[in-house]
Amino acid sequence: MKYETIRLIFGALATVGLYSVLYRENKMYRFFEHVFLGLASGYTLVAVWTETLKQSWWDPMVGTQTENGVPGQPGFWAYMFLLPIGLMGYFVFSKKNNWLSRIPIGIILGLWSGQQLQVWWNRYGPQLDDSLRPIIPTSFNPMFVPSTKGLPKIEVDAIKAHVYVSTAVSNIIFVITLLSVLSYFLFSFELKAKFMQKTTLLGRWLLMIGFGAIFGSTVMMRFTLLIDRMYFIWVETVWQGILGQK
Repeated sequence: MKYETIRLIFGALATVGLYSVLYRENKMYRFFEHVFLGLASGYTLVAVWTETLKQSWWDPMVGTQTENGVPGQPGFWAYMFLLPIGLMGYFVFSKKNNWLSRIPIGIILGLWSGQQLQVWWNRYGPQLDDSLRPIIPTSFNPMFVPSTKGLPKIEVDAIKAHVYVSTAVSNIIFVITLLSVLSYFLFSFELKAKFMQKTTLLGRWLLMIGFGAIFGSTVMMRFTLLIDRMYFIWVETVWQGILGQK
């Protein structure tokens, strides 16, 4: 039996075994679960070296060379001090010297905390800027955004500079949704005005609609994975793999 056939059959059995948990937990599912965890652990060890340590630590320390043997990026010996700092983390398994493991943890937390300021702004800064949308149209003819396909950049920029009726309506819906949802999270004081109560109620409904859309996308993603696995079993394994070789 060819290696390709063995690979396809084992892949199909692993797929069926993992999906058998939908019926109930069984020994077949447990077996393939442990196989998957073992393969994932081995892959993670290799990935830590090839994708993290080698690129971020080893190559900068020893330097790199091009394919022709010409020296590329020079090495920096100061990177060697990262090795003992990283090894200190393993002292967490020592009852006597476990205090040494706090040193790399403190360094990581300090660097991570400083980076989070820039990460926060890179993530939420564009969202804050995008929330300031114009709601008054500047062009009524046409009402919808014209097509920019095939137009030069000057004309495209001129079209984007206007706020059309369709864009203004979309922006109004966005602003109402944003303010309503934000008003729902005003827990610091009691909202006695009926207008604010209605606004928070609208924000709650809009949140439910948004969460429903996210849940629907999650379910569709699971179905996408299921369809891919069923295609692997029935088409790649049974039809093209086993029956095709016969």
